[in-house]
Amino acid sequence: MKNKTYNKKKIFVVFICAAAIILGLVGRLVYLMVFDAEYYQKKAESLHERERDIKAARGEIVDAGGTVLATNKTVCTISVIHSQMKDPEGVIKALCAELEMDEDTVRKKVEKVSSMERIKTNVDKATGDRIRELELEGVKVDEDFKRYYPYDELASKVLGFTGGDNQGIIGLEVKYEEYLKGINGKILTTTDARGVELEGVAEDRMEPVAGNTLQVSLDYNIQMYAQQMAEKVMEEKQADKVSILLMNPQNGEIIAMVNVPEFNLNDPFTLNTEEDTGAMSPEEKQDALNQMWRNGCINDTYEPGSTFKIITASACLEEGVVSLDDNFSCPGYRVVEDRKIRCHKVGGHGSETFVQGIQNSCNPVFIDIGLRLGVDKFYEYFNQFGLMGMTGVDLPGEAGTIMHKKSNVGMVELATMAFGQSFQITPMQMATTVSSLVNGGTRVTPHFGVKVMDSKGEEVETFKYKKEKNIVSKETSETMQMLLESVVSEGSGKNAYVEGYHIGGKTATSQTLPRSANKYISSFIGFAPADDPQVLGMCVIYNPQGVYYGGTIAAPVIRAIFENILPYLGIEKE
Repeated sequence: MKNKTYNKKKIFVVFICAAAIILGLVGRLVYLMVFDAEYYQKKAESLHERERDIKAARGEIVDAGGTVLATNKTVCTISVIHSQMKDPEGVIKALCAELEMDEDTVRKKVEKVSSMERIKTNVDKATGDRIRELELEGVKVDEDFKRYYPYDELASKVLGFTGGDNQGIIGLEVKYEEYLKGINGKILTTTDARGVELEGVAEDRMEPVAGNTLQVSLDYNIQMYAQQMAEKVMEEKQADKVSILLMNPQNGEIIAMVNVPEFNLNDPFTLNTEEDTGAMSPEEKQDALNQMWRNGCINDTYEPGSTFKIITASACLEEGVVSLDDNFSCPGYRVVEDRKIRCHKVGGHGSETFVQGIQNSCNPVFIDIGLRLGVDKFYEYFNQFGLMGMTGVDLPGEAGTIMHKKSNVGMVELATMAFGQSFQITPMQMATTVSSLVNGGTRVTPHFGVKVMDSKGEEVETFKYKKEKNIVSKETSETMQMLLESVVSEGSGKNAYVEGYHIGGKTATSQTLPRSANKYISSFIGFAPADDPQVLGMCVIYNPQGVYYGGTIAAPVIRAIFENILPYLGIEKE
C-alpha cells in the first residue's frame, strides 16, 4: 500500500512536469506563430530573395551661375547568376565579344559557383543595352551611375573626384559628401531553394534617392580664363607650377582657384606627366598621384616674401610705431647684430619716406619698423590677424603656418620675418589675411560652398561662415588701401595697372630653401577697386626660368585677368 501511494505521487509529479513542458512548448509556438510571425516571415523570405543594389545618382556640383561642373553618366554593371545559366559557353562567348575581355577572365567568373558574380562595372550604356537585347539566361544588366566632369581638367584640385563606389576622395567631392551622396535602392528577386529565380513572381524594388545639388562660388568663365593665363605663364617661364586665386575679400567667396598643371578628372589615376609609370613601384606611383592631386593653394606652404610687407605695415601702423612721413635711409643693406641683410636694390634707395619705402619694397625700411614693433608685438599681431591658425577653407588637407617659436626669435630672425622670410604660410592664408586688412578690418572665412538644393531645385541649406571684425581699425585699413594703390600707380607694382581702375597690390620675389639652389617664387597680390575692394587676385609662380621678379612676371598675369573680369563682374571704370 505504501509503495502504491509512493508510485502515484511519482506519476503525478512526472505528469505535472510533462504538462508544464507541453504548455511551455505550446506557448512558445503560439508566440512564434502569432506575435513574432512577421519577423520570421521576413527571415524566411530573405533566404529565398536575391538582393541587387541600385546606385543612387550623386548630386551635381554647379557654379555660381548654374553651370554644371560635376554630374553623372549612366553606365551598366554586368553580372551572372550561376544557377540560372543554361548555356555557359554561349554566355562566355557573348560577354567576351561585347565587353572586349579575355576568355580566361570571363570563364573564371562565369564558372564560379556563387549566388551572383560581377563580370564588369562601368560599362557604357550602349554596350549594356546590346547585352540586354541578347536575352542571355543568367546574365543581369543593371544600370548604374559614374561620376562625370564635363570640363575634364577645370578646377580639378578644387572639385576632386570619386572612387569606384561613388564616394568622394579629394576636394569638394569629399568635403560635401554627406550632401552629394544619395541613398542606394535595391532590387529583390524571389528564388527557389537552389537560387533559381521564380517565373511569374514580380521583383520588389526599393527606389534610390538622388543626392542633393551643391552650388559653389566658382565662376566657370573666370576659372577657365584664369587657368588659361596660368598655363600660358607656366609655359613661357618654364615654371614648375603656377597657382592663381581670385576671391571676394568682403565675404570670402572664392570665384577661381587654379593650380597648374591640373589633371583630368575623368581619368584621375593617370599621371599628367610624361613619366614612365611602368618603371615605378606601386608606392612610387601612388606618391606621384598624391603629388599630382595636391592643391598648392591650400596644401603647400611657401615664404611669402614682400607681399608679407602688407601685414608688417598694417601691424606697425596699428601699433603706432611708424607714420606715413617717417624718413628712412637705405644704403642697400642693413646690419642687424652681426648679419648684413641686403636690399633687392644693390645700390640702395637712399633717403625715402615710409610711403616710398613700401612703393619701392625696400627691405631696410621694413627691417627698421619690424625692430621697432618688437618680437612680442610682432607675434601678437601675427596671431590677431589669424596667421597662427588656419583659414577654415572648405577643402580637406589645409596646411598650417610654419613659424619660429617666439622664444627662439632674436633680432636677426625678426628682421627677416618683417619682410616675409624665414617662415611659411599657404597662398590661401596670405590672400585671406590681406583681404581682412583691406576690407575694413574683417577677417573672413574663404569658402566655395554657397548652398544645397534638392532634385527639384528647392533650397535645402544655405551655408554661413564665421567673420571676425576689427582685427585692424578702419583707419589702418583705409591707409593700407591708399598705400597699396600707390604701389601700383607709382611703385614696383606698376605692371598690374589697369586703365580706368584704381588697383592696389604688392609684388614679391622670395627664394626657396636651400638658398644655394637659386630657385625663386614670384608672386603678386592685388585688389580692385582700391578704395572698396570687390575682388582680390593672387598669382604665385614657382621656379620660373630667366627673369623671376614678381613685379615683372606675376603682376602682368593679374593685370590681364583684371582687365577681363572687372567689367564681367560689373565693376565700372572710374
